[in-house]
Amino acid sequence: MPNQEEFVIRGITNSGRKFRPSDWAERLCGVFGSVGPDNRTRYSPYITPITREGMYCVVVNRKLEAEDPMAFRFLMDFARDNDLQVMDGRQIPRD
Repeated sequence: MPNQEEFVIRGITNSGRKFRPSDWAERLCGVFGSVGPDNRTRYSPYITPITREGMYCVVVNRKLEAEDPMAFRFLMDFARDNDLQVMDGRQIPRD
C-alpha cells in the first residue's frame, strides 16, 4: 500500500457481491471499541464505520499498524479472507 493516512475496507467483494450481514462494519468496529458510561459504543480512533456512496465501509487509520499490530493484521486478514475491496482513504489527516 502506498504511504497514506488511512485506507477503506468496502462492503463489496472483489467479484462485485454485497457483503453480508448488512451491519458487518459496525460489528467489526465494535470488536475494537468500548462501551461508555452512557451505554453507547465508543469506536477506536483508528477504526471507524462509515457509509460511502451508499455502501457500508470501515476506515482504518494506518497508525494502527504501529499502535496495535495484531489488530491491524486481524483487519487485513478479515478483508482478505472475505475477498473485500480495500481502497485508499484520505491522504491528509482528518481534523
